[in-house]
Amino acid sequence: MLEIQVKTFNELTLSELYEVLQLRSEVFVVEQDCVYQDIDGKDQKSLHVIGFKDEIIVAYTRIFKAGDYFKEASIGRVVVKENERHYKYGNTIMKASIEAIKRYYNNSDIRISAQCYLKTFYNNLGFKEVGDEYLEDGIPHINMLLYQD
Repeated sequence: MLEIQVKTFNELTLSELYEVLQLRSEVFVVEQDCVYQDIDGKDQKSLHVIGFKDEIIVAYTRIFKAGDYFKEASIGRVVVKENERHYKYGNTIMKASIEAIKRYYNNSDIRISAQCYLKTFYNNLGFKEVGDEYLEDGIPHINMLLYQD
């Protein structure tokens, strides 16, 4: 079972910040073999949606209100620890992130910049592709939108 917490940057403990950055680096830099600037100055303005399992961070996203990253609200840095993915925590953390955008930003239109190989995953959550594929940090991505009532 995943315990979800939503925190501002200043509410993160030093240990939580370290674990989040470690998890993002573990997956996006090491596992995906992608050299890029993860620490981009945007963590301070986002809300952090954190999935804890037995007090260890195993899933994470950061969310932005409309206008802070895209015109719409957005979800980024979607990550699940490799050895925890078979529990479907990606679905859990994304659903929690969508709900957090509704709750904290009173918004339900969400844009993501998705890695192309995850299109079906995001389609199953209601996101639709918009535009053409593009390279971001050497990895094929596509913009996807979720419109809700």
